[in-house]
Amino acid sequence: MASSRVIRSASLVGAMTLVSRLLGFARDILLAGALGTSAAMSAFVIAYRIPNLFRALFGEGALSAAFIPVFVESRQREGDAAAWRLARSIFTLVGVTLVLLVGVGLLVATAAVGRPDLSEPARLTWSLFRIMSPYLLFICMAAVAMGALNAFGRFAVPAATPWILNLVEIVVLLWVCPRLGPRPEQQVYGVAWSVFVAGILQWGLQLPLLWRLGADLRPGLDRHDPRLWRVLALMGPAAIGRAVSQFNVFFATMLAARIGRWAAAALYYSERMIYLPQGIFATALGTVLLPRFSGHGARGDLEGLRRSVGEGIRLILFGMLPAAVGLFVLAEPIVRMSFERGQFDAESTLLTVRSLRVYCFGLLFFGLGKVVVPAFYGLQDTRTPVRIGVIAVLANLAMSLTFRATWPLHLRHAGLAFAVVASEALNVLILLCILERRIGAVDWRAVGSSFVRVAAGCALLAIAAPAADAWAAAAAMRWAGPGKLAQVAGVLAGLIAGAAVYGFSARLLRLPEWSDMIAALRRRAGAVELDE
Repeated sequence: MASSRVIRSASLVGAMTLVSRLLGFARDILLAGALGTSAAMSAFVIAYRIPNLFRALFGEGALSAAFIPVFVESRQREGDAAAWRLARSIFTLVGVTLVLLVGVGLLVATAAVGRPDLSEPARLTWSLFRIMSPYLLFICMAAVAMGALNAFGRFAVPAATPWILNLVEIVVLLWVCPRLGPRPEQQVYGVAWSVFVAGILQWGLQLPLLWRLGADLRPGLDRHDPRLWRVLALMGPAAIGRAVSQFNVFFATMLAARIGRWAAAALYYSERMIYLPQGIFATALGTVLLPRFSGHGARGDLEGLRRSVGEGIRLILFGMLPAAVGLFVLAEPIVRMSFERGQFDAESTLLTVRSLRVYCFGLLFFGLGKVVVPAFYGLQDTRTPVRIGVIAVLANLAMSLTFRATWPLHLRHAGLAFAVVASEALNVLILLCILERRIGAVDWRAVGSSFVRVAAGCALLAIAAPAADAWAAAAAMRWAGPGKLAQVAGVLAGLIAGAAVYGFSARLLRLPEWSDMIAALRRRAGAVELDE
């Protein structure tokens, strides 16, 4: 697959993800207005983290990483029918395991809620978890389906599946939650039930395309299939290695609960802001690259893998550095425009901006993880990422505990965000060094050349974006007075000016990634299929 072909595939996933992120952004605006940084919002965030962590472990993280390489290899060597037999066993085994896991979760939550000595915030958290725990079953089954569809080069439907969660929550926040009562502690139950319903719908959306591709979804488990045991052997380490970021964010959320009732909510809103650029570009690129890496690994093509990793690193630099710089310099106006209404006040904006600006430094490393870790999985090596991942998680815990104890109270949640960023950087850099020993050094001269030119464009962006924001906001205030209109005008002007300046500099400096992107966008849109 040529570089422009990768961009074209990633652009499709990115476009679908963009819609999902925008819907999620709209949902978060409604959440902020209804729940703000209240104790109810923090309880929801903590309760939601638990099934979300297991989704990363048993769903899109571990199973995709373990299942896709073996599934792709089976298609290449034995044909589609053999590959679907493996998928049937995986679906069955995952379904049974998750039913048992959800059952245990429901029992634990019910016992916790029944304790008379439990504090009200903790009781609310366990009550919300009891409602949302079955979401784990359906979202993990949907994640397995996504992996199979991606292995067939079908990216559109899997990338569109997350729309459902956002759409259901938006509908519930607009029309159901206000009818539950005026207080956040009442409305939050409607949000929890919307997560459960959305999980069922996300799984159901995958089924028609799976059937058309020949999948046999009837329960069935071939215990004698060696490919099944290979997937399970790969999945164990992958469950931890792939979910390092999720572990770090999970621990940050749990520790934030002891800082203040607002801390977990403030961290959540700042994380949601960085997920927009990360999902549009880095996650989309990683989704496309994993099957490609798996193909190189199955053929033993180390040169092709090395070239693909180098291309992926340059594309991450091209997309994520300007996103990080732009979000950093426009953090306060963006958060104020987006969330400041209803229960989300000026103090909530300030708290969110503090942690958001710290997370901006991590965007590059979060993006590089979407390239480096899948490269190991393409080689069917899941043990190396887990070993390094354990080191990163332990480093995150040590830094988090230190910063929570030593930083000023109003900055402690930002300290937790800094620990997440630092541990992710440590994880990615160590993995990259080990990967180079396996496949050889990537073309660092090309990477360095791209970095210098991207950095020059980002410097211009950092000047143009806030200047345009201030000018447009002031002009709008003179015309319409202070309010949302002035905030929207300022942010839009800042984003447009920053993007224009960066795009102009990329073209002027002849960045090859810019040329590849233009070439990909000029190609006729159609079904995206990976080269075998």
